[in-house]
Amino acid sequence: MNTLKIGDPIPEITVNDESGHAVNLTDFKGKKLVVFFYPKANTPGCTAEACNLRDHYKELLNHGYALLGVSADSETKQANFKKKFDFPFPLLADVDKKVIEAFGVWGEKKFMGKTYDGIHRKTFIFNTDGRVERVIDKVKTKDHAAQIME
Repeated sequence: MNTLKIGDPIPEITVNDESGHAVNLTDFKGKKLVVFFYPKANTPGCTAEACNLRDHYKELLNHGYALLGVSADSETKQANFKKKFDFPFPLLADVDKKVIEAFGVWGEKKFMGKTYDGIHRKTFIFNTDGRVERVIDKVKTKDHAAQIME
């Protein structure tokens, strides 16, 4: 995995959100941006992480952050996930893995003795210049907002 590092610019990629609207990552230059990657919508860890961000969304906004969630799920799955849990932030449907690969979060994983390729749960925080300010490699799904605001 060749993950984005501190100082790297935000990749110039456009992908649809859960509603089918095109989102260009570079449109967020000038804002502090949190891009969080999760393996699969509606799974326990991913739900806990996204719900924690939802529950602390106003605090994150008050700290100047915009949020984008990303997985390889379809627009329909992302839309259902967003609606079911009332998420106030966009969920990108990166079915072609353009964003996932550009950020370097696709790679070998191990679970219950099996090895497979998948999305690594990571979060990237960009400064107002559109450059990586911080990478959170060990996401605490139930306390992720606090990790971001550290």
